[in-house]
Amino acid sequence: PVTLIITLVASLAVAYIINPVFAVSFMKPHDFDHENDKPRFTRKDTVMTIAFLSIAGLFYLAKSIGIANFIVFIYLFILLEKFVFSKWIHSFQNRIWPAFQNWYTRVLKRALTTGGMVVVVISTVVIFVLAIVLMAVHGPTPVFFPDSQPNFTYVYLNLPVGTDQAHTNDVLLGLEKKVNAALIDPKTGKRFISVKSVIANVTVGAVDPNSGEIGDFPNKGKITVAYEEYSKRHGESSTEIMEKIRKSVKGVAGAEITVDKESNGPPLAKPVVIELTGDNLDTLVNTSERLKRFIEDKQIAGVEELRSDFQAKNPEIVFDLDRERMNTEGISTYNVVNTLRTAVFGTEISRFRDQNDDYPMTLRVSGNQRQDIDAMRNMPIVYRDMGMGGIIRTVPISAFANVYYSTTYGGIKRKNEKRYISLSSNVISGFNPNEVVAAVQNEVNNFKSPSGIIVKMGGQQEDQAETTSFLGKAFGIAMALIFLILILLFNSISKTVIILSEVVFSLFGVFLGMGIFKTPFSIAISGIGIVALAGVVVRNGILLVEFMDLMLADGMSELDAIIEAGRTRMTPVLLTAIAAILGLIPLAVGMNIDFASLFTHLNPHIFFGGDSADFWAPLAWTMIYGLSFATFLTLILVPVMCLLSFRFKAWVKRTSDRAKASIEG
Repeated sequence: PVTLIITLVASLAVAYIINPVFAVSFMKPHDFDHENDKPRFTRKDTVMTIAFLSIAGLFYLAKSIGIANFIVFIYLFILLEKFVFSKWIHSFQNRIWPAFQNWYTRVLKRALTTGGMVVVVISTVVIFVLAIVLMAVHGPTPVFFPDSQPNFTYVYLNLPVGTDQAHTNDVLLGLEKKVNAALIDPKTGKRFISVKSVIANVTVGAVDPNSGEIGDFPNKGKITVAYEEYSKRHGESSTEIMEKIRKSVKGVAGAEITVDKESNGPPLAKPVVIELTGDNLDTLVNTSERLKRFIEDKQIAGVEELRSDFQAKNPEIVFDLDRERMNTEGISTYNVVNTLRTAVFGTEISRFRDQNDDYPMTLRVSGNQRQDIDAMRNMPIVYRDMGMGGIIRTVPISAFANVYYSTTYGGIKRKNEKRYISLSSNVISGFNPNEVVAAVQNEVNNFKSPSGIIVKMGGQQEDQAETTSFLGKAFGIAMALIFLILILLFNSISKTVIILSEVVFSLFGVFLGMGIFKTPFSIAISGIGIVALAGVVVRNGILLVEFMDLMLADGMSELDAIIEAGRTRMTPVLLTAIAAILGLIPLAVGMNIDFASLFTHLNPHIFFGGDSADFWAPLAWTMIYGLSFATFLTLILVPVMCLLSFRFKAWVKRTSDRAKASIEG
């Protein structure tokens, strides 16, 4: 603590001393005005060097290596800016950029000629058609959320209802051996370095969250395979490992096994969900079984395994009561049910209290007897027989009940007040969910269902449709608000339409880029990028049109005002676009840098990819493609459209004047 206090006081003192130095350094130009003059190491630089090195030394003494290295880095960057970068910047600002402005001005002047405007308009239409064709033919199939390599793989075991927990554990142990065998790298004979741990559990926490079930079930088990973080996998694909696990756990008799990974984004239903609704339960069950066999016979690529959420054959023990014999003996149904409930589930008869808490005291038969059907069948019913003067009697259940095994429905689900059964499946890695769903939908359309049964696709398709509708409404509202603001700003329909057209054309830039490079298009994430893109594109258009209005107000001709607006405003337009694009590229390519390790251990741990990159890359690429194309629109197409607008208005005015003159004549 003493060292830190001394360091803090010293840092504040040095910062107070060198504050005027910083002010002078950053507010005034450097000590050279011409390109051939060389910067010099002045007294201010000496003071700054002593200050920075003193602060860094104090942090080194305080064992804050990372902060000390960061201070040294800042100082070196300041020196580079003065002795290296400043000369580059001077050359760029006085040679390269003016030359580029002159080149752009010449291109703009040619584009504003009659022939040039025709070429620009035709080129825009060709790009528009090419973008649609490329996206339709060569572009990727849209997905709801981006797919990424899993950090966890879950193997869910589901045995028939009524299976003992001990038997479930035995089956899960055999399944765990298969999973561990699949995690062995055949090249090295050792476990994949990507695998961190394998954990198996039975009953508790073994429910698949996508199944809609809640609670603990003795017939369920789960194996969790956890992977190392992306930077430590050294090129190993957790998706390929998951597929090896999926293949290894197939073929367990009497068990339903599902292999899944953690969900990206909000909780979603399975990709493939077929919903059947109707009023007649028996018909609904038979139809779902026929449809399941029908889809399985088609062997649609990408479908893991189609399963029904309806439990049609849950085991049960039926106590078939002889009512006449019960009436003869004076036994009520309540006596039988209450006795069985007490024996199996128990009844609270009292509570025990101590200084901390109270505890329920439950009466029920022992575990061995609860699991013995003969013991349950011969359980005595103790009751008071009022027909014989209220004496206490004891009669075994077997005297008036026939006990046998049977099956029944596990439960009935309803949706919109109609009985509901769903068939669902995961999609195997490497297949596009939307393409698989489309193939399943095509087969469902060929299935003949009885009257009264409605069959449709659900699950993620419903969520995807809702998200698409929401983003469409959000984009429409954004465009309406932008339209209103532009009308209030320019008081001109033509200028507003010209600026808004940039938004529409920038979408074709997105489609063109995705069609050429086959970049994944996510409906949810790319849709957000399109909505965000509209604001940046409109802002650049406003810069150009607003400056053009200022030049017109100063008395410039329409052509000169457009050229001057383009030449002057190209700098902020390009700066906005380039800054946004360069800022989005690390997110698009998934570039990761550990700055703490960089300054502490001089090791940045640079790697590409990861969960965030897979999830947000579609948004970044959407904005990069859109901004790149929109910059061309702002600098070339918008001036052309403005000039065409002026000439169209002039033609309308001339036509109107001629019409008035002819009427007056």
